[in-house]
Amino acid sequence: MPILMALIIATGQVASGSALQPILIFCIVFIGNIISLVILPIITVTIILNIAANLSDKVQIGKLANFFKSSVTWFLGFVITIFVGLLSLEGTLTSSVDGITIKGIKSATSTFIPVVGKALGDSVDTVLGATSLIKNSIGFVGIIIIIGICILPIIKLIVLSIMYSLVGALSEPIADKKIVNVITRNGRSF
Repeated sequence: MPILMALIIATGQVASGSALQPILIFCIVFIGNIISLVILPIITVTIILNIAANLSDKVQIGKLANFFKSSVTWFLGFVITIFVGLLSLEGTLTSSVDGITIKGIKSATSTFIPVVGKALGDSVDTVLGATSLIKNSIGFVGIIIIIGICILPIIKLIVLSIMYSLVGALSEPIADKKIVNVITRNGRSF
C-alpha cells in the first residue's frame, strides 16, 4: 500500500493520494473488522437458532433467526452501498482536481523555463504517463492477488451449500422431517 500511495502521488494525483485514498483504506479496514467481529458471530448465532428451532417443537425461535438473517443482509447491503458511493465520489472528485494539477504543472514547466521549457514539459508528461502505467500495473496485480485470496473461501462456501442441499435431498426419504429441515436451512445459510 505505501508503494501504491507513492505512485499515485508521483503520477500527479495529489488529491487522490493524500486525502481520499487513506479514507478508503480506513473504510476497507473498518468494514472488514465489523464483518469479522460482529457479522460473522451473528451468522453463527443465526445458524444455531435455526438448528434449535427446527429440532424442537417447544422452542419457537425461527422468526428470531429470520430476523437476524435479514438484518445481516440489509446491513451488508447498506455498507456496500456506502462504500460504492465513496468510490464513485473519489473517482469523480479527484480525477478533476488531479487533472487540473497535472495540466498546471505541465503548463508552468513549459512557460516559465526558457529555451528548454517545451521539451521539459513534454518529458514531464512522459514521466507522468510511465508512472501512471506502473501504478495501474501494481493495482492490477493487487486485484489479481485479492481475487486469488477470496476465491478459495467462496468455492468452499458454494461446495458446502451444495453438499447440505444434496444431503437434505438424499436424506428426505429416510430421515425425520426436522432433521431434513435443519440440513436444508443450514445449506441456505451460506
